[in-house]
Amino acid sequence: MEELKVAKKKAKKTATKKKPVRREYTKADVKELRAHSKAKTPVAKIAKLTKRSEGSLRQKALKLGIRLGHQR
Repeated sequence: MEELKVAKKKAKKTATKKKPVRREYTKADVKELRAHSKAKTPVAKIAKLTKRSEGSLRQKALKLGIRLGHQR
């Protein structure tokens, strides 16, 4: 009986995991990112506005050669 409960829990856990959605950066996204960099907007705020993760934004900024996450 206990084994059945454990098996059900594992099945339920794997079924509820979301698959990550990958979106390409458009020219408009890059332009917005550059504007936020110039305005020294915190990364957490940019992440909420663009609906992207902080890590994604940091990686894109690194590839573009711009700075993000300025401390005031």
